[in-house]
Amino acid sequence: MSSGFDVKDSIMQIKPYVPGESKLTTDKPIRQLAANEAPMGASPKAIEAAQDSVAQLNRYPEGGAVALREKIGERFGFPPEQLICGAGSDEIIALICQAFTGEGGEVLYSQHGFLMYKISALAAGATPVSAPESNLRMDVDSMIEAITENTRVVFVANPNNPTGSYSTLAELERLHAALPEDVLLVIDAAYSEYVDADDYDDGSSLVAKHRNVVMTRTFSKLFGLAALRIGWAYGSADVIDILNRVRGPFNVSVPAQAAATAALDDWDWAMDAKDLNNRLLPVVTQRIRGMGLTVYDSVGNFILIDFDDAARAAAADTFLRGEGVIGRGVGGYGLPTCLRMTIGTEEDMDFVTEALTRFIESEGA
Repeated sequence: MSSGFDVKDSIMQIKPYVPGESKLTTDKPIRQLAANEAPMGASPKAIEAAQDSVAQLNRYPEGGAVALREKIGERFGFPPEQLICGAGSDEIIALICQAFTGEGGEVLYSQHGFLMYKISALAAGATPVSAPESNLRMDVDSMIEAITENTRVVFVANPNNPTGSYSTLAELERLHAALPEDVLLVIDAAYSEYVDADDYDDGSSLVAKHRNVVMTRTFSKLFGLAALRIGWAYGSADVIDILNRVRGPFNVSVPAQAAATAALDDWDWAMDAKDLNNRLLPVVTQRIRGMGLTVYDSVGNFILIDFDDAARAAAADTFLRGEGVIGRGVGGYGLPTCLRMTIGTEEDMDFVTEALTRFIESEGA
């Protein structure tokens, strides 16, 4: 496809990211379960902080997000000078590709990894490379086999969206050990707050030991600040310095900085949100499995339901939308037989399981 402009060939290969839908034409109550958003919403303290901040809309943001980085460092135990904030972790992913790769370089990720890895690689002029997964999990051997002399950045979503699977610390260590020192390993830990598994690590222990590891995080999921676009990363001083050189000077808005700082102070709210998810996730999984459908194990705030047939998955999606339920088709991730569903409120999930039961009954009618 030609645009008529002198544009990088790789940019014309990009299929723009299509976010989860949020609207339906229906008189029924809409249950938006397509984007893995926080069903409890943001902390009231975060909302108040954002609202208070708009009185200063004539002022530029604090360019280095100093207060927020100090609060993140205090909460998680990381040196603030080794942190960077962005307009969502999406921006940080893009900055990483912009800074560390380009034409002739390769960006490696697993088969069903987050779509923004490919998009950001192409935008930077690099070649995206996906490695086969095993049972919807990152396969270390496949990733290592895919490393070439042109590999510049390796992304691992941990936990992974949309599969809900995670990689163990031992797997991440083995992958890192196979990388040349000039290749950057990026652990995308957007859903890490939900994980309690003993063999899981958000990537921070690798960052503390190695110069070529970065961990990215977000306030969009557990903290419910998706609308404000606020994320962050922890890396070596060298890596953070490089990212700050390509970061825009005022990339994180005043309301976003204020709300994120307040959200970290309201830790009880965050833990209540986690408790709600952890209580409902196994219940919903078992209910849907009881209908004869495959639901893959998930450690995030969503489940992946496999209908074994692409047409059946599409029919289920159409039926649910007719009931006011918006899920997420994941054909773009190479999973056309599946739907991803956010774990919402208890009322949401009761409704969804009842609607799925009606769908299955309608198939036999």
